Amino acid sequence: MLDVTGHQPQAPAAPARRKPGGSRAVIGLLGPAFVAAIAYVDPGNVAANLTAGAQYGYLLVWVLVSANIMAVLVQYQSAKLGIVTGKSLPEILGERLKPLWRRAFWVQAEIVAAATDLAEVVGGAIALYLLFGLPLPLGAVIVGGVSMLLLAVQARNRQRPFEYIIMFLLGIITIGFLTGLFISPPDPAGVAAGLIPGFQGPETVLLAASMLGATVMPHAIYVHSALSRDRHRPNPHVHVPPQAIARLVKATRWDVVAALAIAGIVNIGMLLLAASTLGGEEGTDSIEGAHAAVTNNLGPVIGVIFAVGLLASGLASTSVGCYAGGSIMQGLLKIRIPLMTRRVVTLIPAVVLLSIGFDPTWGLVLSQVVLSFGIPFVLVPLVVLTSNKALMGRFADGMALRVAAIISVILVVVLNLVLLWLTFSGAA
Repeated sequence: MLDVTGHQPQAPAAPARRKPGGSRAVIGLLGPAFVAAIAYVDPGNVAANLTAGAQYGYLLVWVLVSANIMAVLVQYQSAKLGIVTGKSLPEILGERLKPLWRRAFWVQAEIVAAATDLAEVVGGAIALYLLFGLPLPLGAVIVGGVSMLLLAVQARNRQRPFEYIIMFLLGIITIGFLTGLFISPPDPAGVAAGLIPGFQGPETVLLAASMLGATVMPHAIYVHSALSRDRHRPNPHVHVPPQAIARLVKATRWDVVAALAIAGIVNIGMLLLAASTLGGEEGTDSIEGAHAAVTNNLGPVIGVIFAVGLLASGLASTSVGCYAGGSIMQGLLKIRIPLMTRRVVTLIPAVVLLSIGFDPTWGLVLSQVVLSFGIPFVLVPLVVLTSNKALMGRFADGMALRVAAIISVILVVVLNLVLLWLTFSGAA
């Protein structure tokens, strides 16, 4: 079985040979969720969370908490699907959808992937501008070039080193976005009040949709099944005993919970930092303005650390996003384009938009809204497939998990319908 680069991946040690129950064995199985979690702390998150915190304080904390719980649920389902079937979600959909529906599904998935890539490249370019004063188009090209180097690691059939690199960047992101909280801690009462669901007009609904799209990422759901397959089941035709599958599924629960806990803390930390530091500041509706406000209020060192975190976010997330796009195309259309070629092609829109002076921060927020509308298209088939006993056997979703997943899908659809009504009814 070929990976998204067209190479034959190296077969990992057979899961059945691992000694069950040992913590070292479980730790050795971790990694795919940390790669997928990068999508949850990309520059689109930065724009949406900083804007929400700066403009509305702690009001939308509940959105991030709810979205992160939902993210843990769906990423676990995606990873489980890849482990149990030995196939990615796009591959299974490609086998089951009729040609016309398959192509239509691919188009919407590619639009979502393009919106994701735009946010990631633009965020990295903004970080290079903040750190070194580089023009945004040049920064975008540099981000694309560095992401090619990261993808080259995976292209050489080195999945584990690729995971280590992404996990290292996740550590930098965490430090970059949470350091400021030690200097400007949030108000506990405000945080508690923000846990109560509520809105303040249509603008906050737009922001909530943006935050949801930035937190529950469609491309991360697609790619997690591929990451788990590539690591644990590179050859689906090789029989893996049920007890080995069960051990992998158990390890995946820990993998997802640990990775998404870190991503959730970072996301909520960004909003809390903006609420405690940027409220009432001018220009905080842009990342550049938010960075300037953080620097003015917390000092230049914190400002630099913040920008470094943003750069790590852009570099890591655009690499994972390109990997996801390749997985989507391969699974749905059975077309394999080298990741390097895909990286060059998908870089062009970001460079063009930055060259013509498009507002980068507003572009980031809008890209997350596009992602929000793409979520139902991936969640609905995911819930259907992971509940299918003929496909999943004993690992099919139980009733509690199935109900929770259905509620998540309904909440996402309702939020998007409300957003559409507010937008086109003139309420805004």
